[in-house]
Amino acid sequence: MNNITRNILIAFCLMLSGCGNRYAATAVDGSQGPLVIYPDYKEVTIPANIAPLNFHYAISGAEKAVTTFTMAGKSVTIKGLEVEWPLRKWKSFMADAAGKTITVKTQATVEGKTVTDAWSVYVSPDDIDGYLTYRLIEPSYQMYNEVSIMERCIENFDETVICDYKRTDNACMNCHIHGQQRGDLSMYYIRGPHGGAILNRDGKLRKLTLNAPGMLSGTVYGEIHPSGRFGVFSTNIILPSFHTVAGKRMEVYDSASDLTVADFDNNQMINLPHVARADKFETFPCFSADGKSVFWCVADTFPQPQEIESVRYSLVRADFDTENGHIGTQIDTIWNGQAANASACHPKASPDGRWLMFTVADYGTFPLFHTESTLYLADLQTGQITAMESIKGDKSDTYHSWSSNSRWFVFASKRGDGQYGKPYFCHIDPDGNLTKPFVLPQKSSRFYLYNLKSFNVPDLGNASTGMTARDARIMFRLPSEPFSQAK
Repeated sequence: MNNITRNILIAFCLMLSGCGNRYAATAVDGSQGPLVIYPDYKEVTIPANIAPLNFHYAISGAEKAVTTFTMAGKSVTIKGLEVEWPLRKWKSFMADAAGKTITVKTQATVEGKTVTDAWSVYVSPDDIDGYLTYRLIEPSYQMYNEVSIMERCIENFDETVICDYKRTDNACMNCHIHGQQRGDLSMYYIRGPHGGAILNRDGKLRKLTLNAPGMLSGTVYGEIHPSGRFGVFSTNIILPSFHTVAGKRMEVYDSASDLTVADFDNNQMINLPHVARADKFETFPCFSADGKSVFWCVADTFPQPQEIESVRYSLVRADFDTENGHIGTQIDTIWNGQAANASACHPKASPDGRWLMFTVADYGTFPLFHTESTLYLADLQTGQITAMESIKGDKSDTYHSWSSNSRWFVFASKRGDGQYGKPYFCHIDPDGNLTKPFVLPQKSSRFYLYNLKSFNVPDLGNASTGMTARDARIMFRLPSEPFSQAK
């Protein structure tokens, strides 16, 4: 059975079962007001360089609509229930929009009656990085190998395949990450017997075996140092487990995890005993903006999965020696998971050095199926830590990434249907004030109603990586460069 036939059958089965009513499933993600639109772009703040905000009127009985956009004395009117802009017309309309407000007025016929509505969209003076990478994956555990890593230009609708299961013998692949939001400094993994870490450094591709004697596993989660020379990673023994409690689906946990540092210049793994303790779970490391610190999550070990609900990760930091790649032995706690009776994961430092964003769930290290998971913001200047409740959805929010100007971030949210992660963007000002999140615009206003993939780990970049599926196929065939343990 080919993929097209399979997807059609899945969609048909969902409709027959009643679960395919994506309008009902996404009701909480639709807009408020007399006329509901989906996606919800009412009263949002957007960057001037974003793709058109295409939407449709998601209300039963609607027959026709006329929508008028007005800004600074110019207007554009679009007729129809699907409000889909021609790209050139949108770009022309947005040419000098930064710092201005778009007023939207609409009139629709619903069950023979005329209904009106109005809202506004503010265009921020702050642009957002123009490229977004993500892994497209089905939101279940069965199809882990039918995945693709994609790059989307968010200024239009151009999408490029970076790596695809079709070209790598159905190999699993882990998500793509940028270093310092740079298009020419990034990495992703191809798993399996012909796999390795694909490092893009200054536009040159290398395939690396980031493993050495004494490590629990190859590297899993991590980040590239601003210099490009080092990477800090966790090594994890990861296992899945199914809940027997109603309403809970699946847990993924570590039975063991350590930290390590990769020296890309010397092909060495730097393994340090104080961040590879048997009595601790250490995971999700990242660098500070200046590269002089490492942040990561750490928890006391408990038998897994029997005591998974007792595992609560704290957020810590230590100095990083940029000459030899060593993590300092003085470890400071930023946020205490045990004291908060909750668990931290996925810390990411803002490029301006001001903020550290992370995800908090009730327990564990895999918030994807935790509806309570919430983004938190630590002010690295004052030490204040705040739950970002104003942007919290009704389902999981996690997997965030910063724009290089630190004024925007993207995160993956399952709000609405509860199954499919979608990338949402949010503006943050210098004082930490947040705006209403909006979903990645698509060419079709109905895209998210029929899409059968999750957007996993969206990551912003200031330029294209230049990588293609052809590069992935070539790298897949090459042997991996070995790494040894540093002495």
